[in-house]
Order: sequence, then C-alpha cells, then structure tokens
Amino acid sequence: MVVNVIGAGLAGCEAAYYLARHNVRVKLYEMRPIKMTPAHKTDKFGELVCSNSLRSDYIDVASGALKREMELFNSLIMKIAKDTKVEAGSALAVSREDFSEKITNIIKNDPNIEIILGEVDSINLNEYTIIATGPLTSEPLCEYIKEMFGLDDFYFFDAQAPIIKKDSINMDICYYKSRYDKGEASYINCPMTEEEFKVFYNELINAKSAELHEFDENLKVFEGCMPVEVMAKRGPQTLLFGPLKPRGLGKTIDDHPYAVVQLRQDDGEASLYNIVGFQTNLTYSEQKR
Repeated sequence: MVVNVIGAGLAGCEAAYYLARHNVRVKLYEMRPIKMTPAHKTDKFGELVCSNSLRSDYIDVASGALKREMELFNSLIMKIAKDTKVEAGSALAVSREDFSEKITNIIKNDPNIEIILGEVDSINLNEYTIIATGPLTSEPLCEYIKEMFGLDDFYFFDAQAPIIKKDSINMDICYYKSRYDKGEASYINCPMTEEEFKVFYNELINAKSAELHEFDENLKVFEGCMPVEVMAKRGPQTLLFGPLKPRGLGKTIDDHPYAVVQLRQDDGEASLYNIVGFQTNLTYSEQKR
C-alpha cells in the first residue's frame, strides 16, 4: 500500500511520519525549493511562517488538550517542538530554524518515505492521497480542488509578524513578564502611555501596506490571523482588548499601563523576538519605521 501526501508542512510531515511508523509506504510531495511561496524563506519541511508559537501548552485549554492527544499518538511535531522549545510562559514556542531542520532530517531519512520535489497540479482519484498543502497551496492545485468540489474560491492569508533584534530593545523601559503570571516570565513587555498609544495607533492605520496579489483583492480575512493594521481600522478598542491588552502586564502590582506590546523569543539564542499578535501586511520599510 502506498499513500501520497501532498505538502511537507506540519500536517503533511505528521501524516507521513505516522503512516511510515505503521509500515505504510509514503510518497511525500513538496514543491519547494523548485517553486517557492510568498511566505516561506527556506526549503525545509515543517517551516513555521507566521508564528513560532504553537499556542497554549496548558491541558485545561483546547490547544493544550490537543497536544496531549497528539503525544499519545507519538506525534513527530510534538516531539520536535519539545526538543526545540524556547521559553514562552504558558505557550509552547520553538526555535523556528532548529524545529524545521530536525523535522526535515527525520522525514528525509525515513526508509518508508519517498520525497518527490515538484509542484502537484492534480490528484489521481484512484490513489490514496492526503492533501496537506494548507494556506499556501499553489494556484493550479487550488483551481483543481475548486473545480472538483464546485467551490467559488479559497480564502487564506499569509501575513507574518515582524521579528526584532533583542539588542534593539530598551530594557530600561521594557521588562520580563508573562500574561497573568502564567509560566516563566519570558515575554518582554513594552508598555505604552495613552499618549504613546494614540500616536502609534494613528501611524498604524495610515501606514502603507504591501500591494495585494491580484487573487487577494477580494480577500475574506481569516479572523484568527488578522493583520494588525486591519484589526486597528476597526477601532482602537480592538487593539486594547486584543494584542495590546494591558491587563495583568504592569511592571509592578501598582503599575497600570494603557497598552502593552508583548515580544516572544523566536530563536534558540534569544537574540530574536517576534511581536505577538502583530501579523501584518505592511511594507518592510513601514514595519521598521
């Protein structure tokens, strides 16, 4: 028996690994590096392109319970996530490069998995196939799937959060703390006064965004990964009750900042941090400004 798995992201690698462990031969198709996507930066499998956080690791929330279930099934993703974990309070965050490097090595060296590099634009309906191409599915395969199922369109979004250097952070102003003091105080918190927030908000809603691809012009935004500038245009309270929510993030018990931007470690050396909840489609020059 042979199963085709299309896409070597998190889902595709997990499926391929599970099948291979049960002595099922797998043909794993991946178009990178022959054809790259707008979001991927490497040719590695399981590359995280949006956030290095796999969300909460606490078992009393849905994402944490799902992780425990995955571990019971000998999940490859969970094993490598634990091996490459970086401090992130109650969240499970990983060093991105180490994470994808380890996944790639395991998948490529599995005797039951055959790697086939190249773009897939159709599916053989007479073969067992798992389509695990996710939000970065190539346009030809999108068109094929839409036609197969009679769909009008797919709606995905590939906004990414900015990465900043640790040595650029003013730690006389910023401080370590985790939201609601859950887990290690591993997030760097950047407080804002009301005046600072108003200046920031005005600049954000008027900042220049990157031009959308033609197929993105009528995009339906995915609410769970909304660009921060789109969120901001719904009103300042959307940010103050969202990614800049200050509750529980004062430097001291008597400190009550108006807004707080949180930074989460992004690499194993703690030299890079990503801005939590700040997926954005702003131009790079505007992000930097």
